[in-house]
Amino acid sequence: MTPELKAKLDRLVQDNKIMVFMKGNKLMPQCGFSNNVVQILSALSVPFETVNVLEEPEIRQGIKEYSNWPTIPQVYINGEFVGGSDVLIELYQNGELQQMAEVALAS
Repeated sequence: MTPELKAKLDRLVQDNKIMVFMKGNKLMPQCGFSNNVVQILSALSVPFETVNVLEEPEIRQGIKEYSNWPTIPQVYINGEFVGGSDVLIELYQNGELQQMAEVALAS
């Protein structure tokens, strides 16, 4: 990964309380897993930003190295990598995701 790409990813993750790297965007998810994440975050009524990895191939590959996580989507809350679709579903169902989002948005 180039230093420029790492700096760009650092900036995206740090500048947005909830950041989702996904296929498509929050208005038009391009895969079922990305759609799951959008639906969950929308159900929590929390603001979040997205990066469409289909439009930025260097980010599509780079984010996998950045997080050491092989799949898309990837969710970051308060600068920390949380996980993908399955992890978000689990955190949502047990109530932890709501708490994480509230803490992030309050900070």
